Amino acid sequence: MTATEHRPETVSTGLDAAARRVASVAPGLATALVGSLLWACAMGGSAYTALLLRGWQTTGSIATVSGMFAAGAALAFPLAFTVAGLVGGRSSQRRCAAAMLAFTIITIGMTAAIFALQYRAYYAHWHGPAFSRLWANQFVFTIGSAVVQFIVSGVRLYFPIGFVALLAVSAWFARRRD
Repeated sequence: MTATEHRPETVSTGLDAAARRVASVAPGLATALVGSLLWACAMGGSAYTALLLRGWQTTGSIATVSGMFAAGAALAFPLAFTVAGLVGGRSSQRRCAAAMLAFTIITIGMTAAIFALQYRAYYAHWHGPAFSRLWANQFVFTIGSAVVQFIVSGVRLYFPIGFVALLAVSAWFARRRD
């Protein structure tokens, strides 16, 4: 056998090791479900409270926006937990920092993605024929505009409750032992 023949086995072994590492830090089913539910309640509640404090008058809109924040958080929890576990190391300070960054970035990213899909669905009526060059251009810029709009207008709805919840989940993550 030549060295070239062993290469696919080496790549496969490397992928297997990476998959085992990810599986070792991923949350168990109970942690994923309960954590997603609690994180969704915290982020949805944060958006709901922030909108009420800002004087929004339309209850239907408040429920829709809060629901998007809750859905983004629910989807983000297992992924953020896994990413924080991969980069957190053994030090509780490093685990806390990793959790804070992972939960912040992934929760905002997932919620922005949901917002962008809703934004795209609304504007799809005015877009060009599907899969044309015009459509692709409109799709990319509509999604990009939605993400920017979410970052500018939506992130503030995570304060004050979402920030407190972030500190709590980061402290919990740092204290837990695998």
